[in-house]
Amino acid sequence: MDTTIRITDELVLKNPVMSASGTFAYGEEFSEVIDLSLLGGIVTKGLSLEPSKGNPVPRIVETPCGMINSIGLENIGIEAFLKSKLPLLGQWKTPVVVNFYGTNEDDYEILASMLDSKKDVAALEMNVSCPNIKKGGIHFGKDPDYLYSLVSKVRQATNKTLLVKLSPLASDIAEVAISVQEAGADGITCVNTIPAMAIDENTWMPVLANITGGLSGPAIKPVALYMVWEVSKHVHIPIIAAGGAASYRDVIQFMLAGASAVEIGSYALRDPFCFTTIIEGLDKYMQENALDRLEDIVGKLKT
Repeated sequence: MDTTIRITDELVLKNPVMSASGTFAYGEEFSEVIDLSLLGGIVTKGLSLEPSKGNPVPRIVETPCGMINSIGLENIGIEAFLKSKLPLLGQWKTPVVVNFYGTNEDDYEILASMLDSKKDVAALEMNVSCPNIKKGGIHFGKDPDYLYSLVSKVRQATNKTLLVKLSPLASDIAEVAISVQEAGADGITCVNTIPAMAIDENTWMPVLANITGGLSGPAIKPVALYMVWEVSKHVHIPIIAAGGAASYRDVIQFMLAGASAVEIGSYALRDPFCFTTIIEGLDKYMQENALDRLEDIVGKLKT
């Protein structure tokens, strides 16, 4: 059975199961409990030019079937990542996808340029859709014309496989996806978290210090599933699904809807062994359904 997924010639996954940015940090903690070489791909925590402390605490709250985070893209900065984290990630022979973000266009171009020459970086994932930072983030990802300009500039700054992570808040996500494709992106990650909030009825105050954050987990899977399907009807570049996947069944459903691979995010915080369970489940599904190539089911939803 062949579980290989080809996103581009430079980004070939041994299976469609990837970590999601933000919940996997830089892989160190997870490497203590699972074999990272089993994963199809590792997506790093979002990086910025300078280190960021993120938002004040409390910044995570559990909700029914999910969680709201307001981490605010806390990270160690690109220089520290290249020096201390990337060399460690290279030892597992699993493609490393570096998620990055900026607060202006220059930031994105500089970061892409800095990562372009790093052999241990298989691909870049542009975050233009984070709902819990005050600058940049989601504002970049809602305007198709502006996003076309931004992605075009980043495309000129790197020859790496370039993925763009879309926001579920775009008024027409298909239009945004088309603009990203036309600007030269090699693939699309669909989608980021959904803006949300939690209130403490005893204190009459928001639970999160930042008031709002991004909802993730199984609660948003039906939304993400629909958006993957909608985007897949309008673009020909690969789609990587993100949003609520927690089982091999979820992965299969996303692939049928049009995704080539699937990122596992907040569910891994609840069960860090879920990656192994999901990969084993995919093998069993292929056996039970007499599938020779897992890639053959991509976009085969019967409607």
